[in-house]
Amino acid sequence: MIRLTSKLFLACAAFASIAISSAHAVGTPEQRRACRADAMKFCREFVPNVKKITACMEANKHQLSPLCRTQFK
Repeated sequence: MIRLTSKLFLACAAFASIAISSAHAVGTPEQRRACRADAMKFCREFVPNVKKITACMEANKHQLSPLCRTQFK
């Protein structure tokens, strides 16, 4: 039971952090769609700090998906 509760808590926390980051997100909806998966893959620890996420994405630009990388030109 404790494991299930912990997993449920973590899932809710992750959802909440994504919702919060969406509310404070910058950029166009197209940019956010193109880069959301890469942001969570490479820069999850910086959510919801938009400045730190952006710096992290810039630092990992060579690893980003092609669609997301085009948003950084």
